[in-house]
Amino acid sequence: QVQLVESGGGLVQPGGSLRLSCAASGSIFSGNKMGWYRQAPGQRRELVANIRSGGLVYYADSVKGRFTISRDNAKTMVYLQMNSLKPEDTAVYFCNVRPDWAPGLGDIGTWGQGTQVTVSS
Repeated sequence: QVQLVESGGGLVQPGGSLRLSCAASGSIFSGNKMGWYRQAPGQRRELVANIRSGGLVYYADSVKGRFTISRDNAKTMVYLQMNSLKPEDTAVYFCNVRPDWAPGLGDIGTWGQGTQVTVSS
């Protein structure tokens, strides 16, 4: 059974940086895209970034130029480097795996348990 475990969240001041990690179990990287989603209190879960098995990446407009997603297939890890963090980035961040052909939106695939990111002075 596929499992995803996130880590790296925490409290950071505006303008600071955090690096989220997602450890994936099982042979799930082939033909699958890995994504980071976030959900703020009272809001819907939104796609932040994803990376396909071939390396093609997508970023939400709100994080372009500030966040970088990467994957290490050998270590079955996915990372989200977050720079220039803003208070509006505060949310629970979730790791997700779904087939490359699946849409980025929707409750598809496997989810991690989430890690809290709080941006506040």
